[in-house]
Amino acid sequence: MHDVVVIALSSPLLIGIYKDNVLIRTASSSEQSSEALPLLFKHLLEEYEIGNIIYAKGPGSFMAIKIAYIFLKTLCQVKNIRLLATDAFYFNENSPIKAVGKLYFVKTSEAIITRVFNEMPSMSFNLPNNLNLKDFSEDTAPFYGISAVG
Repeated sequence: MHDVVVIALSSPLLIGIYKDNVLIRTASSSEQSSEALPLLFKHLLEEYEIGNIIYAKGPGSFMAIKIAYIFLKTLCQVKNIRLLATDAFYFNENSPIKAVGKLYFVKTSEAIITRVFNEMPSMSFNLPNNLNLKDFSEDTAPFYGISAVG
């Protein structure tokens, strides 16, 4: 049984395949999540028996979060795979994450808030080399952080 981690919050989309909690393979795509996820998972499902899918549920791109959640939730229900999640800060060493304009999400010890940065902080996501499934939650609802601008 394998576990899969999906980080679809920005480009490139990242996928890690884990065996016995150790990263054994990575895949990435600069395509839109709606295009990349079905193609990548078509191949993954042909090659691996998947027990858990873990995804970064936000904050990040609203559309990417929505697409990833709907795709992964549906796939997991159809294939009887457990879906787990965590916030995106788990995958970027708690660095600021772009929200809109000069506004960035930051994680404090109490909450995820927004803060203005005049200079753009570096932002990259990374797949962990090792997984601890206890780090992830069955609360998989997307976290947007701020409401859509109306």
